[in-house]
Amino acid sequence: MSQETTYLELSEVDGAHKFYEVVVDGTTLTVRYGRIGDQGQVKASAYPDNTRARAAAAKKIGEKIRKGYAPAVPGVRQKRSVSRRQIVSTRSTAHTAPVLWRYDSGAPAFGIFVNGQHCMVGNEHGVITTLGHDARVRSQVRLPDGVKCIVADDAWIYAGCDDGNVYDLSGKVPRVAYAIAPEIDIYWLDIHDGVLGVSDADGGIAAIDHEDEFLWRRPGRGRSAWMVRCDTDALYHGHSQGVTGYDWRTGRELWHTRTGSVLFGWQERGSVFAGTGTREVVRLAKDGRVERTYRCDAPVFSCATAEGGRYVFAGDSQSSIYCFDAAGTRLWKLGTGCGSAYSMQYHDDRLYVVTTGGHLACIDASEPAIRAAQVGDVPQVLDVKAPRQAPRPVEPMVVEMTSDVGGGVVVQCLDDRGRLRVQVLSDGYRPDWSVQFPKGIREPGARYLVTEVREAGRGGFYRAYGDIRRLR
Repeated sequence: MSQETTYLELSEVDGAHKFYEVVVDGTTLTVRYGRIGDQGQVKASAYPDNTRARAAAAKKIGEKIRKGYAPAVPGVRQKRSVSRRQIVSTRSTAHTAPVLWRYDSGAPAFGIFVNGQHCMVGNEHGVITTLGHDARVRSQVRLPDGVKCIVADDAWIYAGCDDGNVYDLSGKVPRVAYAIAPEIDIYWLDIHDGVLGVSDADGGIAAIDHEDEFLWRRPGRGRSAWMVRCDTDALYHGHSQGVTGYDWRTGRELWHTRTGSVLFGWQERGSVFAGTGTREVVRLAKDGRVERTYRCDAPVFSCATAEGGRYVFAGDSQSSIYCFDAAGTRLWKLGTGCGSAYSMQYHDDRLYVVTTGGHLACIDASEPAIRAAQVGDVPQVLDVKAPRQAPRPVEPMVVEMTSDVGGGVVVQCLDDRGRLRVQVLSDGYRPDWSVQFPKGIREPGARYLVTEVREAGRGGFYRAYGDIRRLR
């Protein structure tokens, strides 16, 4: 029996640029979809016979054609370029900061995540490296495209990727947790209790729930939206015209405050911080009131705070980093020695920065170390190189089959009024709560064994954690 393939594309001048491919091979229907020029996501379904597989394919093709897709030839339309942050980074004229160690990731780096166990850096080549605080490389993974940012939601860690997907890094292999619309050119992401905030190149803002479904989406007030931060009440959106607060449930605008063009954002419990092109970090109360400004000497491309905002840090386009006290007094300015900081995070008297030069640098931010650095006394830097062999890119998720249910939690995929939901079958869980689970492997009626299921979010859903296998 011959294989039947239908390839469709939807390409608009200033909008969608995506493909949808349907392949029927015997009783198997395989769908591949994503941005034109990317490998995309793959989903395979088995049917009792070829007739039913072809009928299902015809239904999917018809739905896409009604949405504006048309037959096309793969490879004719080219992949659209993805926006990359570009800084003309100059060398700092300040004394060099007390850098303890720096890891060369091999490409400009945007993503950073630091906790008590390890440090992570994600770069423009899609490589995410995890290091211990002793600077030893522990592991590497490679996503299909560049990493924009790494964010955490309780115990879960996610990476936003230039292929339009958000990957859950909690398991052995990264898997797609959220598939953002292919036409959205992601600039930044944040997540709180399963609700994902997405800001984009056009200045748009969107909220997506744990089931990977849009709660709302709107154009925003400016362009080049490099800031989004989420909390229990709102999404805080920074763009070319300032910072805007939105209700996370409805998308209703709560307030708007004009600042300089926002290039980065941070938040504490009661405040948000916007790094701006007008050489300052602006501290805003979460009702939009300007509380304080922290003045730098060049455009601010990253910022962070110590716990509670007792120190405010900033990184500029001239490879300098700054520290201010909560009242706005500049305490010090020093050079990174390895490029301008695209992003940063403070942890346990150390400031970690990822830079235009592709480095993750660990800076001793303790008072004695800073005083010594201000007179030119700095430690010998430990330079750490990337492993010689780069990891292979993440492949479309393949789920192994098993019949052993010991030591795991059983979940089932159900049809809920035309939408596939996943619910827990094992004892000890609420049957009316759904599970955050990769859409690419969901099949109606299928049962899966997962390593662990944990309660999460604003009351009403669980997250699957660790390995996933399909039960025979």
